[in-house]
Amino acid sequence: MNAQPTSMARRNVLAAGALGVGAAGLLAACGGDDDPRAGTPAPAATSAAPTTGADPSASAGGEAAPADALASTADIPVGGGKIFPDQQVVVTQPAAGDFKAFDAQCTHQGCLVSQVQGDEIVCTCHGSAFSTSDGSVLGGPAPSPLAARTITVEGDSLVLG
Repeated sequence: MNAQPTSMARRNVLAAGALGVGAAGLLAACGGDDDPRAGTPAPAATSAAPTTGADPSASAGGEAAPADALASTADIPVGGGKIFPDQQVVVTQPAAGDFKAFDAQCTHQGCLVSQVQGDEIVCTCHGSAFSTSDGSVLGGPAPSPLAARTITVEGDSLVLG
């Protein structure tokens, strides 16, 4: 009996199986999940400027921040922003003292935006970009701007709502 046809067949089955698994992974990554955040990459660094790491519950003057404070004003760099994935919001400061907040869910397929680079809020899922000053679409497949959210400054704290 000749063993060669069996080993060739085994290789072909293994190769076909590996290709099938790889193709299934690609299809799953591009498919329309019920949960648009499934497969969303973790947010990367949100700006070139480092964050202070300050505790938003205490302001620079030692006063307690409001209990519902999202962040300290010092946490949001001028000309940049920061993404808060748990609250699904991105906060920007296009000019000194001018704080803006937008829904962090991309209007293309619902991925969370993942970066703030200069004056752009970027969704790396499919390459959409939005303005940090008004949430308008700057490029990519996104069909509409990011929805504005209400943010107020209370002392040195930013409060969402």
